[in-house]
Amino acid sequence: MKNKWIAILLVLGFIFSMTGTALAQSDYSFQLTNEIVNVYLNKDGSMSLDYQLTFLNDPGAHPIDFVDLGLPNSDFERSSITADVAGSNISVTSDYQGNGSGVALDLGSNAITKSGTVHAYVGKITNMFHPDTSDSTYASSEFSPTYFGSQYVHGNTDLTVVFHLPPEVLSTEPRYHNTSGSWPGSKDPTGGYDSEGRITYTWNSPDANGSTQYTFGASFPKKYIPDSAIVTEVSGSGFFDFLTCLPVLGFFCFFGFFIIGLPAIGIYSDRKRKLQYIKPVISIEGHGIKRGLTAVEAAILLGQPLDKVMTMILFSTIKKNALQVISKDPLKVQVMDPPPADLRDYEKDFAAAMQKDDPERKGELRAMTVSLVNSVTEKMKGFSRKETLDYYKAINEKAWQEINQAGTPEVKSQLYEDNLDWTMLDNDFDGRTRRTFSSPIFVPTWWGRYDPTFGPSSPSSTSVPGMSAAPSGRVSLPGADLASSMVGGIQNFSNNVLGDVNTFTRGVTNVTNPVPVPTRSSSGGGSHSGGCACACACAGCACACAGGGR
Repeated sequence: MKNKWIAILLVLGFIFSMTGTALAQSDYSFQLTNEIVNVYLNKDGSMSLDYQLTFLNDPGAHPIDFVDLGLPNSDFERSSITADVAGSNISVTSDYQGNGSGVALDLGSNAITKSGTVHAYVGKITNMFHPDTSDSTYASSEFSPTYFGSQYVHGNTDLTVVFHLPPEVLSTEPRYHNTSGSWPGSKDPTGGYDSEGRITYTWNSPDANGSTQYTFGASFPKKYIPDSAIVTEVSGSGFFDFLTCLPVLGFFCFFGFFIIGLPAIGIYSDRKRKLQYIKPVISIEGHGIKRGLTAVEAAILLGQPLDKVMTMILFSTIKKNALQVISKDPLKVQVMDPPPADLRDYEKDFAAAMQKDDPERKGELRAMTVSLVNSVTEKMKGFSRKETLDYYKAINEKAWQEINQAGTPEVKSQLYEDNLDWTMLDNDFDGRTRRTFSSPIFVPTWWGRYDPTFGPSSPSSTSVPGMSAAPSGRVSLPGADLASSMVGGIQNFSNNVLGDVNTFTRGVTNVTNPVPVPTRSSSGGGSHSGGCACACACAGCACACAGGGR
């Protein structure tokens, strides 16, 4: 009998051990090794999300067959959500097990047993913008990436969150919010531009974790999105939620407005500038004047528009007989062989780029410009920017004075040709040329290589109004016409080669002088400093809730 009971106990122990093993294997246990979230704040007032979640499943744990994706609110278009694992589409279902709003991603046959990356795209979420409580002219949005229960996820997560601000927002206008949730990375995001020219704020930390809610936010002038997209009324889950948030709202609104808001309004109303492609380091004052810059390099230092700088390089390569224009619209050039020996590096790169077709040509011109800007920045180290700017402005003014003081039209025309590159540094180059040459001017000797219609041997030259030929064979025409031709050449270069000059400049600025991150908005664009419940309707609160237990 004793042996019988021992056998029974052994069998029961075996059964319970098997049951325990089965239960253990049914638990989810994993690491979220990498999470990348691109948050798009769209000009129609909606938000789009692009997630990449990389999981490392624990040995013996339940395969990751569902992923709960927490979303900021329930105002999302289900049809806009797609998901995949390694390019294989997976189902998006309503079987969401987390808190608040969200969807479940059914991995099906793509369940992760060891490691894998889940990609999800949410095309449209509305009611994500609120008035910025520190500035009535600004809109605010905050976002928390989805996270998981600590009983399921462990280890560090390399977390990257990228805010893409609405198109056309200027670099001095946006403000980022204080992060919340004990964010282990830098509180200050990295500024930049995306491939569409939109300003971006990027937060990253390899020491985050997948079970903590981190909140990020940004504010920008509300004129960039429709007024109807900005939530101005309480839309919480009930009156109790409103009462819960009201004291916090009043406290932070009062101190945020009087301590932060009023100074911020004054500062940001004055900080309007165009795109600047010069590195900030170039403005650090040194000693003395940096002499020896070319007119093109001086134009970079003076911050001249890049379409004008490009036209100056075009003129300089044509003057050196390195290029010849064979068609102005569309602009096509012929590269001379062999090339002149005195070409500068940026002129060589320019000539090489002009042989290519779009979009390769535009990309190489952008790379050439980046290299040129960096070269000027390097040359300016240790020199006074202010003194150097004054020096090259004086060269420009002296060139015009010499032209105006010339005794004869021939001498005036020759001086204009010799100093054309320096005169182009004038912001009023067009108007000054018109005023200086009230009488006909001889076109530069190389002008025919830029515009064949101005060549004395061109069959179409006699059809140009006001054109005449001197006994020397040089061609003259009214000064106003030459000025118009030059200005038209700049515009033609921009339209035919660069496309939108602002977009081109932003592409350069993204590398040479990434958008400066303005002073943070410590009010967070809302009434809280963190920990806002998903159902709370505090201004600026637009947090994503936790993705549940899977």
